[in-house]
Amino acid sequence: MIKKILIANRGEIAVRIIRSCREMGIKTVAVFSDADRKSLHVRYADEAIHIGPAPSAESYLVMDKIIEAARISGADAIHPGYGFLSENAQFADLVRNEGIVFIGPSSESIRLMGDKISARNIMTQAGVPVVPGTREKISDVEEALEAINNIGYPVMIKASAGGGGKGMRLVFKESESLQAITSAKSEAKASFGDDSVYIEKYISSPHHIEFQVLADRFGNTIHLCERECSIQRRHQKIVEETPSPIMTESLRREMGEKAIAAARSVNYEGAGTIEFLVDDKLNYYFLEMNTRLQVEHPITERVTGVDLVKEQIRIASGEKLAYSQSDIFQDGHAIECRIYAEDPDNNFMPSPGLIKKITEPMGFGVRVDGYVYEGYEIPIHYDPMISKVITWGKTRDEAVRRMRRSLEEYYIMGIKTSIDFLEKIMEIPEYINGEYDTHFIELHRDALFCSDHYPAEIEDMAMIVAFFEYLENAGAIKNGSSHLNFSNWKMQKRKNNFNLFRH
Repeated sequence: MIKKILIANRGEIAVRIIRSCREMGIKTVAVFSDADRKSLHVRYADEAIHIGPAPSAESYLVMDKIIEAARISGADAIHPGYGFLSENAQFADLVRNEGIVFIGPSSESIRLMGDKISARNIMTQAGVPVVPGTREKISDVEEALEAINNIGYPVMIKASAGGGGKGMRLVFKESESLQAITSAKSEAKASFGDDSVYIEKYISSPHHIEFQVLADRFGNTIHLCERECSIQRRHQKIVEETPSPIMTESLRREMGEKAIAAARSVNYEGAGTIEFLVDDKLNYYFLEMNTRLQVEHPITERVTGVDLVKEQIRIASGEKLAYSQSDIFQDGHAIECRIYAEDPDNNFMPSPGLIKKITEPMGFGVRVDGYVYEGYEIPIHYDPMISKVITWGKTRDEAVRRMRRSLEEYYIMGIKTSIDFLEKIMEIPEYINGEYDTHFIELHRDALFCSDHYPAEIEDMAMIVAFFEYLENAGAIKNGSSHLNFSNWKMQKRKNNFNLFRH
């Protein structure tokens, strides 16, 4: 029985894990860097331990510091969340060698699936379709050029040890090849310490579809259906939904069976995700396996009613799965939008800074997973995602309308965010109709990147004017008179209201 869990992570995922632990009666330990001393996960946990300076390489990525924090606090388990050390086989081994439960798969499973070439070969043996491409790591530039010529354009160059879009390049013609290989290898080396790559045939007009799986140590493995993750920027997901608009019952059944076969082929244990590319003829190909919890897991939770974090903890405790495949079905439709502190109109440049005002959406069928609050200063050192909005509806149309309403209500002042950008996505007919693929943002650049946003100075002016009106209405201003006939709600994020202050 696990009694105390250290969360080896930060931000919204740390808060989300703590919430499930609290419901299970499990004590929690947060770790934090200098930059995260005032972060919500530090306040929310039962205990918190400082682990070093702000850079993650000196804090959240230092295995010895994490394990020492667990030892000091008496934690009997570590949950890695996602990112940082969550898919590090060496860390999983170190944790277990200390007699601490690692809430995740075995180090062997992590190693096998972390190496993309190894994963492709294992999937081929397991009967899971893979994208045509190289079957060995490539370190030599000339060898890579030869492989591209053999496969035929267009191709994708990918870091063999990578993920998250790092070390990935799309090549359409021979004149682009050398530069693409060189830059992919350089980015792979910087990101993963390994500059080897592999090359795949590029699938045109693809959908990015992933299947959530759960497996225990007794050989029981199930899937919890699919997630559509095709709306991406820089090969990173920003909007996800389930069910997928392109999915049929027969395709779901077939892909689900392949996802289970993929997990069983590496004796997988815990929560994991099998990712596929699906072309316009509904042919599907294995892409990769993520041996951890995914950012977008809440939409699966919403339509299946399964708390994935609790299931991770129960599996790690040695319990059998409480579900069989026949217990899993999708109720309604769920959508997730990732909220980033970034400026979409400036190449998605991160926008750290002080949050002056925040109003989060609420209401039926709305969930917000976040970690920021008014007065919190977003640090520059980490991923700029600050929250996720999840909406549910009986139908896809209702879920889309609820997301549109939620984004309209979501207001953050003091920094630039992706909220307006996501609102625009929800208004594009192709998204509303579920007719999109991974090229969505590229195809709708004119609609998504139009410069109708208002500057920060306009926000400040609105706050000042609203405050003076409040003082006047409260009797604090006796002789003044307001000539601006508007109420306080107009300081909320509605673009037409802020146009009042442009002149």
